Amino acid sequence: MRLLYFAWVRERVGKTDEDISPPADVRTVAELMEWLAGRGEEYAYAFENRKVIRAAIDRNHVRPDTAIAGAREIAFFPPMTGG
Repeated sequence: MRLLYFAWVRERVGKTDEDISPPADVRTVAELMEWLAGRGEEYAYAFENRKVIRAAIDRNHVRPDTAIAGAREIAFFPPMTGG
């Protein structure tokens, strides 16, 4: 699956996107963020406060407990404000 990173998540990870194959026991967005946080210092920093990070699967906003099976693209971004 392809991961996309936006705003300060991208800055902290140090890349805009990447292709990954998470382990079979990583089934939800929350579990994916936990797994990513364990991949290295930059990921730990990016995902240190997972409750504020938003996610979208195939361009649809989802909750942390959403299953990732079959996802082609998962995007991570901080909360946004409008005006």
